[in-house]
Amino acid sequence: MPDSGLNRITEQIRGLRAVHLVGRITAVNGGLLHIGGMQDAARIGDRVRVARRGGPPLDGEVLQLSAEHAVILPEAAPDGVSLGDRAIIREAGTISPADDWIGRVIDPYGAPLDGRPLLRGGMARALRAPPPAPATRHALGARLETGMAVFNTMLPLVEGQRLGLFAGSGVGKTTLLAHLARHVEADVIVIAMIGERGRELREFVDTVLGAEGMKRAVVVAATSDQSPLTRRRCAWTAMAVAEHFRDQGCNVLFLGDSITRFAEAHREVAVAAGELPSLRGYPPSTAHTIMSLCERAGPGTGHSGAITAVFTVLVAGSDMEEPIADILRGVLDGHVVLDRQIAERGRYPAIDLLRSVSRSLPDAASDEENKVIAEARHLLGVYARSEMMIRAGLYTEGSDPETDRAIRVWAQLDAFLAERETQDIANSFNRLRLMLRRAANAAGGGMARQARAGASPVRPAERGAAVASGEVTAASLPGVPDTR
Repeated sequence: MPDSGLNRITEQIRGLRAVHLVGRITAVNGGLLHIGGMQDAARIGDRVRVARRGGPPLDGEVLQLSAEHAVILPEAAPDGVSLGDRAIIREAGTISPADDWIGRVIDPYGAPLDGRPLLRGGMARALRAPPPAPATRHALGARLETGMAVFNTMLPLVEGQRLGLFAGSGVGKTTLLAHLARHVEADVIVIAMIGERGRELREFVDTVLGAEGMKRAVVVAATSDQSPLTRRRCAWTAMAVAEHFRDQGCNVLFLGDSITRFAEAHREVAVAAGELPSLRGYPPSTAHTIMSLCERAGPGTGHSGAITAVFTVLVAGSDMEEPIADILRGVLDGHVVLDRQIAERGRYPAIDLLRSVSRSLPDAASDEENKVIAEARHLLGVYARSEMMIRAGLYTEGSDPETDRAIRVWAQLDAFLAERETQDIANSFNRLRLMLRRAANAAGGGMARQARAGASPVRPAERGAAVASGEVTAASLPGVPDTR
């Protein structure tokens, strides 16, 4: 049941500190502030406010503690800070979500960004909470309807699954996320927009997500111009909000865009704290920080719900071996690769199915459905291996029955993978099954006609040999463009 407003206000009043812990600036070391007098009471992650005599107050976060002082990383340039300026501990690393945050856009500190008042919930949640104990977690849940043929069949998404969306810039990543937000079965959707441009944030909320999508969504946003502390906190705040609804029994869809920017923000903070970079520019703590965030998503325990998560990864130059992509592939329950060449020929979502995998399979599908998925993947792989020969006109129909089938079904499969606003899972499988059966029948009929004519087909080992007159090339086959 939702908290009453009066109860929440009462809890917030009780949580106020009667005494403020005050320290003084003792040194300014580059972008770091040393504060004496509060090191015995401050904790790592506490927020601190510095009262600058030369400007407005400056907020920061405790990064290091010693017997002499606390080291603070400010959220903005420390211009105007003087020795002796007063510093006050404001709050610990917590957030207090509430049920009426649904439909709202907030910043990583729980303040509204849409100009309307926002009450805090009655219970503070740690931003860096541990994940549920592995032995007490449920198994992955039921398959989810997504409204997209490719996810309904070839790459199933199930309750509690954690999926990575690997993409470069401009290949339809944000549009795909918005479609999932509007169509995936979930009680609540929590969206973390980390390091986004301000214009894109407004466009995503008002146009891409729209009023219908916002009815069950909480958007936590930090723009690209904000400090690395704020951008890093954005992911933690969004996950804490998702955990709030999960613990009430809701099935939550978490969309994190993007984990790459989260890792970059952590790198800036860690380097400022004195950690040396190693993983191609990332400090050693990056892997643990990413994994600890991802592990908080997934199935719940007891009577709680589940957090189904989709984390986006910005892959520079389509380098799937870069550190962040490599870390996430190892910890997630599947990865979906968006390919620029597919996007450039106009097929969206531009999913490269042969490089994508859902680890919910084979359990998420029946034995018969798994056979259909395996056959479709096999034919796409056969076509991919022979594509250069096919498009160059070097392949003759009848040379290889499997390649003939792949050629006949490729255009239909490619169109199937692009289907959005599609029917339910059962109907999607029926369409895929019928498509493959027709291709098999057509290929069988072609071989029978060739046998009756007494033709001697070229064997697979002879592909690429000179073709006799009267050849049937890819240009004459349906769905295969002639690029000669």
